[in-house]
Amino acid sequence: MSAPWAPLWRTTSRTMKLFTAFHLLINYGGEIHSTFGPSMLPTINTAGDWCIVDKWRYRLGRNLRVGDLVVASKPGGDDIFVLKRVIGMPGDIVLKDPSESKREFIKVPVGHMWIAGDNLSHSVDSRHYGPVPLALVRGRALGTI
Repeated sequence: MSAPWAPLWRTTSRTMKLFTAFHLLINYGGEIHSTFGPSMLPTINTAGDWCIVDKWRYRLGRNLRVGDLVVASKPGGDDIFVLKRVIGMPGDIVLKDPSESKREFIKVPVGHMWIAGDNLSHSVDSRHYGPVPLALVRGRALGTI
């Protein structure tokens, strides 16, 4: 014979497991972000695309390479996320602004990356706010839907 509280315990236990799994998936697995703005044209549309983000392998800048598309918190931008291309990783020397005739190079500091939009004339990126700490990386964009 089971205790009268056993069904309640089973329901509570299952609910807690479900919430734990959901929490782990959202915070460490992946997420979907909506995109807007012209900074990543022609790679990403100005509005209406949804980007699938892998947070598990790329969280905090792990396993990133030059050329990857990343979602990161905008430096100084409270809960504002940006989708940009990685141009340089720690120790790389990058051209600060390819759109200018003046050639100024910068060495990406340890623990940082240099990011830029594909559409430089309509992008606010590392050219404006400098190297981005790898700790601000949410994940790598895998594709759009």
